[in-house]
Amino acid sequence: MRFTSSQNKRTLIAVFIVLIVVAETATFVATTPRPQEQFFQFYVLGSNRLAADYYPQNNTNLRVASPVSWYVGVTNSMGNVQLVEIRLKLGNETTTPPNDTSNTPSSAPELIAFDRFLMNNETWEFPFVWSITNATTRAGSTRILTIQINNETYQIPSWSATNGYNFRVILELWVWQTNTNTLEFGWIDNGEHRTAWLQLWFNMTNAISSPPPA
Repeated sequence: MRFTSSQNKRTLIAVFIVLIVVAETATFVATTPRPQEQFFQFYVLGSNRLAADYYPQNNTNLRVASPVSWYVGVTNSMGNVQLVEIRLKLGNETTTPPNDTSNTPSSAPELIAFDRFLMNNETWEFPFVWSITNATTRAGSTRILTIQINNETYQIPSWSATNGYNFRVILELWVWQTNTNTLEFGWIDNGEHRTAWLQLWFNMTNAISSPPPA
């Protein structure tokens, strides 16, 4: 190529430099791996392993000794082995739920926890069958006294709702953090704290009426 003037030469050199920068940038982007998203999938399915039929006859008004069948599952997509724990809490309409903004768990007391080591891309799914086995009502307040979960019976210290409405089951995903050596609510994804939790509502409508105190 023959340059007709020094100005044309400078222009071609500038274009050449730009082309080199663009080519190097494209090569860097193509060869540099992007940060892999790290996450858990946390879910509850109904009796037919579908996102439906969570309660018998799709009726959220439960009766004493009426079994409810769910499937609880979590999938590890963090890129390595993880220790996870699913915490079950019981609440009513005034219970503070988990907060995704502040990454804080529910204020409700923990009733039971399930834990397991999960390999990368492994899914842990297990049946969760529960029923209210004893409940009473007095002065417009329904209190659940005992609950059976997977054939184990648990005493409920204090769990009540006005007229038996708006009870809820809260499930939280807790993950072992190697930097603190503790289980914490949620996990860290590329420096960001993320959480996963679920809640399902129901009513307790046929509790036994208890007499007023003497």
